[in-house]
Amino acid sequence: MAITQGLTTKFREKLLDGSHDAGDVFKIALYTSAATLGASTAAYTATNEVANGNGYTTGGLTLVGFTVSVDGTTAILDWTTDPAWAASTITARGALIYNSTDGTSVYVLDFGADKISTNGEFKVTFPAPAAATGLIRLP
Repeated sequence: MAITQGLTTKFREKLLDGSHDAGDVFKIALYTSAATLGASTAAYTATNEVANGNGYTTGGLTLVGFTVSVDGTTAILDWTTDPAWAASTITARGALIYNSTDGTSVYVLDFGADKISTNGEFKVTFPAPAAATGLIRLP
């Protein structure tokens, strides 16, 4: 199984047809190393998602603080609050950001290795929203 980081093809399609909206609800779900996620992931899936319980709820967390900015000629999509699961016991290898309003995928994150919390905070820290560092950027 493999998790390959990057924008999904479905997100690119939805950008071009104008389907995504700032009023939509975006979420982030966590996945185990058994997951197969990548550019072809079209929608949220519960397959190999971190199990419900121990501080995690399947479907993930709602992302807060949707913002779009421009740095030079690069447009950047960001959320101002990094998602975190308090008092959790989680082992995750990656994550999927998705539009829960319509269920379509946006971005796959590969943590590079299993990240673990044991009765503590599990936090995904998004990079600074800039042309060279923003997580979701269109140059």
